[in-house]
Amino acid sequence: MVPVEELLLRHELLPVAWEAAVTAASFLRDERPLNLVVESKSTPVDAVTQMDRGAEERIVQILLGARPADGFLGEEGGERIGTTGVRWVVDPLDGTVNYLYRIPMWGVSIAAEVAEESVIGIVLVPEFDEGYVAIKGGGSWLIRHALSGPSWAEQLQVRECHDVSTALTATGFGYSGERRVEQAGVVLAVADKVRDFRRMGCATVDFCWLARGRLDAYYERGLHRWDVAAGYLIAQEAGAIVTGLWGDSPHEETMLASVPQISQQLRDLMRKAHTP
Repeated sequence: MVPVEELLLRHELLPVAWEAAVTAASFLRDERPLNLVVESKSTPVDAVTQMDRGAEERIVQILLGARPADGFLGEEGGERIGTTGVRWVVDPLDGTVNYLYRIPMWGVSIAAEVAEESVIGIVLVPEFDEGYVAIKGGGSWLIRHALSGPSWAEQLQVRECHDVSTALTATGFGYSGERRVEQAGVVLAVADKVRDFRRMGCATVDFCWLARGRLDAYYERGLHRWDVAAGYLIAQEAGAIVTGLWGDSPHEETMLASVPQISQQLRDLMRKAHTP
């Protein structure tokens, strides 16, 4: 284990990203009003609250306050073109519906991209007081007591699983009814070929739980870049294989992530399930 302060010095972008993530996470956990004002985005069940927007505003103030020439892509705030080659990709509140119902699987996700590849990723899961940090080429780390401190970081490694039939597999569902029916069909097609399914309702938690050995595989269709940018690096740096269904990019329409021993088995299985 290493002190968090030492870990954050291993990449120049980590200190400001950590400050932004902790600020947003503390705001979401500690300043939640009794009655949330809920609006919808893509469909009536695609919720957004004033807390999503408030968290992103705080992240923007810290990141672009310190680095005003960087680019920015956020779920709530659109896209800003930068001039430094660094782009921040932010989901200020992943798992909004969980947050709305006080289900603890929700988090703050911040990644920094260079040349469209994540070089650092941070996910904070405030209800568990946990943080996850990844550095491209530098490992993936779990931080306990991330908001309450003092904190230490321990390096993560995915578990071993040698056959997809024994894989505990996570997935998620989209917000449109039509999309969910399609996704349910895929679940039915593979239900007897994996150990079991888990559905957390928060992509960043799925990636982090894969990284720490609580899952063997995770797939989902229809994720946005801000859902993936930090989480996939955390899983990848812990040893997971993260790709698209048909190509190598985790930003494909359908993303697949698993421990390495079953990566090809999972891809073959999922391709068959997606073939008419």
